[in-house]
Amino acid sequence: MTSLPETPLLDSVATPEELRQLERKDLRQLADELRAEMIDAVGSTGGHLGSGLGVVELTVAVHYVFDTPTDRLIWDVGHQAYPHKILTGRRDRIRTLRQGGGLSGFTKRSESEYDPFGAAHSSTSISAGLGFAIANKLAGEPGKAIAVIGDGAMSAGMAYEAMNNAEAAGNRLVVILNDNDMSIAPPVGGLSGYLARLVSSAEFLGLRELARRFARKLPEPLHRAAKKTDEYARGMAMGGTLFEELGFYYVGPIDGHDLDQLVPVLENVRDAAEGPCLVHVVTQKGKGYAPAENSADKYHGVQKFDVVTGEQTKSAGGPPSYTSVFAKALIEEAARDNRVCAITAAMPSGTGLDKFESLYPERSFDVGIAEQHAVTFAAGLAAQGMRPFCAIYSTFLQRAYDQVVHDVAIQNLPVRFAIDRAGLVGADGATHAGSFDVTYLATLPNFVVMAAADEAELVHMVHTAALYDEGPIAFRYPRGNGVGVPLPEVPEALPIGKGRVVRHGSKVALLSLGTRLAEALKAADQLDAKGLSTTVADLRFAKPLDSELIRKLMATHEVVVTIEEGAIGGLGAHVLTLASDEGLTDAGLKIRTMRLPDVFQDHEAPDKQYDEARLNAPHIVETVLSALRHNSSGVEEARA
Repeated sequence: MTSLPETPLLDSVATPEELRQLERKDLRQLADELRAEMIDAVGSTGGHLGSGLGVVELTVAVHYVFDTPTDRLIWDVGHQAYPHKILTGRRDRIRTLRQGGGLSGFTKRSESEYDPFGAAHSSTSISAGLGFAIANKLAGEPGKAIAVIGDGAMSAGMAYEAMNNAEAAGNRLVVILNDNDMSIAPPVGGLSGYLARLVSSAEFLGLRELARRFARKLPEPLHRAAKKTDEYARGMAMGGTLFEELGFYYVGPIDGHDLDQLVPVLENVRDAAEGPCLVHVVTQKGKGYAPAENSADKYHGVQKFDVVTGEQTKSAGGPPSYTSVFAKALIEEAARDNRVCAITAAMPSGTGLDKFESLYPERSFDVGIAEQHAVTFAAGLAAQGMRPFCAIYSTFLQRAYDQVVHDVAIQNLPVRFAIDRAGLVGADGATHAGSFDVTYLATLPNFVVMAAADEAELVHMVHTAALYDEGPIAFRYPRGNGVGVPLPEVPEALPIGKGRVVRHGSKVALLSLGTRLAEALKAADQLDAKGLSTTVADLRFAKPLDSELIRKLMATHEVVVTIEEGAIGGLGAHVLTLASDEGLTDAGLKIRTMRLPDVFQDHEAPDKQYDEARLNAPHIVETVLSALRHNSSGVEEARA
């Protein structure tokens, strides 16, 4: 067991206010101790490591220069905010990260006054920061907004939409572009750092304003020429012309690990009358921890690991993950059909499409954090005869809902949606849970919506989607490993809108959608033991419903219970609508729906999350007994 790192300076700094009492010469030591503390903490909890390591110095510098929390610091995405949490009064809880009842892996408003805006999806920080800045301006209150956004998040159009409207914020808005992966900056060094300090200094800005006043008195053509000369002179030396065109004063690039550069530049920006400002900071993901620096993914997300060696705790093995089953199945479809292509939005490894890309690079497209574009791009491919698979996490597909409706569903284009991370997702919590996709897709005309009960079913659904050209089709599957069902040697094309009965009974019917099927079968065993003969059906399709099967089960059973890993408005709502429309409840049939609760569930181990949601076998049994008014032993209770 390794001992905790020695952090004497960090031990004396519990809040940013105390940090600001330090001498500037002490900041290097503080950053080194902060990095050591973060590595040790994440080693014991797992989580996002590389991004936070890359912003240690930046975190120290921002809190040292700006008056947080009066100045609002907004971390885009949020998984780079672990050092920020340590410095803002949460160090004593940092080893509870992503655990039940512990700190969130992202920024969270209810957690600290230093988290003014919750963020786990990307590219929102500039819009939110602009809101804070304008609100303070309108109220005449002090306080700037500082948005720290990564280069990957800058691939989303929303960031530029916000920047295009940011001029009204004036010098109250500061955007820090954390360039840590895309290498969009020229090499940084002493000269670029000197230039950054120069052009952000009060002296330079004063001379620039003097030149502007002079230029305004020139005839219009000369005025325009003078303005362009200023922009292009700085653009040639430093880059940033695009940001200038969007109304930002551009400073950089500067070395994001050199506190002697960072602090004076941020102080100049803080005090500048110009605004809004964009500070271009170049960092190294995984900085300061050799195993992360040498890893291909820079230890973006890690299991618990040995701090000395960097070796991560290996999973116990078992069945393959649903994501890998999907990737293998899609590769096989691509081998059979050269029209099959794959699209992801900055998640090639998370969706398994990195494996597809290695074999079919010309048919694989990572469009960056741009889900809206991904969906409409897929629609264009489909309209031209390709068979596109758009592989996006359920929670991220929400970002493209208008494109799903307008560009795909209304035009009835055969885009295939592979929806990963369906259902609850454990440590990533509410922001990443796949709770709503059945609800928001099954409400759309023309859509086919499937949910895989196990890994074999997922293979069949990939094949079914590949062959389906009549309109949009989606299939959902969860995070984590399968249940151990053998994969089929030859995939089947499932009949659209047809479920299957996996267990026959006569009194109770459990209608399952997705991977709660295993819990439904356990519940059936317990109900049978109580003398309640139970049918279990895997509906496979939320839309179109297998209305023939549902009618038959409703006509022959006393209780029908729907079970799904989704929010209200999904399968249960559609079954109730069918029953209502066709008068199937008139004979006294009891229908119950089981679904995720109408709350945003906090992070916790997945099994505990499903217990909290009351979607495990004991809860299914309890629901059936309650509907039949039986007690826990199965004996019918006396009626009042």
